[in-house]
Amino acid sequence: MNALVFSGIVFAVSALAGFLGSLTGLGGGVVVTPVLTLALGVDMHYAMGATLVSVIATSSGAAAAYVREGYSNIRVGMFLEVATTIGAVAGAFLMAAVPVQALAVTFGAVLLYSAWLALKEPKRSEAREADPLAARLKLNSSYPGPDGAVTYLVTRVKTGFGLMFGAGMLSGLLGIGSGAMKVIAMDQVMLIPFKVSTTTSNFMIGVTAAASAGIYLGKGYITPGLAMPVMLGVLAGSLAGARHLMGAKTRALRRIFAAVIAVLAMEMIYNGVAGGLK
Repeated sequence: MNALVFSGIVFAVSALAGFLGSLTGLGGGVVVTPVLTLALGVDMHYAMGATLVSVIATSSGAAAAYVREGYSNIRVGMFLEVATTIGAVAGAFLMAAVPVQALAVTFGAVLLYSAWLALKEPKRSEAREADPLAARLKLNSSYPGPDGAVTYLVTRVKTGFGLMFGAGMLSGLLGIGSGAMKVIAMDQVMLIPFKVSTTTSNFMIGVTAAASAGIYLGKGYITPGLAMPVMLGVLAGSLAGARHLMGAKTRALRRIFAAVIAVLAMEMIYNGVAGGLK
């Protein structure tokens, strides 16, 4: 396979990943990394480096559209980014010391758990009383609904903040935006509506990825020849996905989210255990 064909395949795969990542808040990284390593034989560390660059592109592409439409909760995103950024830097430093097989199994286990959680719709009745901290930080907000603005209250802010540190560490360790964990934490723990969780995740993942991308670059794991088609493909896909999210049904989004990451999780775990990765 010559360089032009390889770049074309990487671009096409990345565009699909960006589309799915934009719809579900995953950021595309959970699709790009497994495909590059499992299907195209790219070293996992270099795949993760290229994916981090693409995550920044996804956030830049989709987040602007979501903010403009009024879906993203900027205050929640900026507050939680403090935890994810610290975690991302810590995870990036750990990355070089962890064997590839262990990274793959960890990656798969996190995704499998996230897929299971995504199918469980939390009981919104629990959110009738807002967290006092959320009120002080002005985190409660609203988003556009079919019949006008839909208001919501943010709960368990401290728990969500703690989970975001773990999400950031996974981002640095696995070379992803950890969008799955961000969406789960906001949707299941903080009881933020799913569409707001996915759009706010898209807003956050770029900052999280940027925090650890510098460390990957310093270690030589980001190569322009691989990162460029991945970034361009994901950016194109994420912009297309942003246009489709507004009219998408929440239940359908949950099923797409769960199905995509469950399949990739099983592939990563199998190859990690079988030693099929390098």
